[in-house]
Amino acid sequence: MEDRNAPIGVFDSGVGGISTLRTLAKSLPKENFIFYGDSANAPYGERPADQVYQLSVTAINQLRKQGIKALVIACNTATSAAKPQLISRYPDMPILGIEPALKQAVDAGKKHILVMATPLTISRPKYQNQAAKFKDQATIYSLPCPGLADRIELGTAGLPQISSLLDQLLAPYLGKPIDALVLGCTHYPFVKDIIAEKLGGQIEIYTGYDGIERYLEYQLRTKSLLRTENQKQTIQFMSSRDTPAELALYQDLFDHGIQR
Repeated sequence: MEDRNAPIGVFDSGVGGISTLRTLAKSLPKENFIFYGDSANAPYGERPADQVYQLSVTAINQLRKQGIKALVIACNTATSAAKPQLISRYPDMPILGIEPALKQAVDAGKKHILVMATPLTISRPKYQNQAAKFKDQATIYSLPCPGLADRIELGTAGLPQISSLLDQLLAPYLGKPIDALVLGCTHYPFVKDIIAEKLGGQIEIYTGYDGIERYLEYQLRTKSLLRTENQKQTIQFMSSRDTPAELALYQDLFDHGIQR
């Protein structure tokens, strides 16, 4: 019973995972959550894989000190670069990682798919193998987005820089018949409407949240860790950049997202 009532840890390289946290908190309203953002070292997407692993270990250890019962890696880069090693390191705890929802877009019959992710996620064998697997079913455009997560870390204050960078990144794709957008970084859903508008408006967007929601609920249920009652859900924020301004930004992004 003590384990069942423990919180779920959610970890990201910075503020991006708050978009995942919002989804999980809504889908599992009886669960309490603790979010840890490694904003002092964000973003991970342009770092070497071994460094991403070491930073992930440091962040996870901070969450484990809070007595979490499960961990969600709400960072596509950390998932692709470090998830297997992290599972081996912490065998006593369910560890889930979010991944680009390319398969979901292909299964939905989409034929021209733009995948936006960090340079490291795009370069990893896991993504490259998946893209190669589906190359005969759809045209897949893989777009590394250096600097985008950095700007999203600024929240609403970063909107002018975000818009300018997106114009540069998306320019080569504006004339293509893109019918699906896969957001392979949890920072990017905060600006998904802006991206969709720049691509022409009506476009199906895939974040990977459906899969992580279902799998987290399944893992908790099969391990008898689902919380059965909770009068008031609690959400706690922690950051490696432990300042009142940073924690206030986390809370604002959780409550409101990035507002134009």
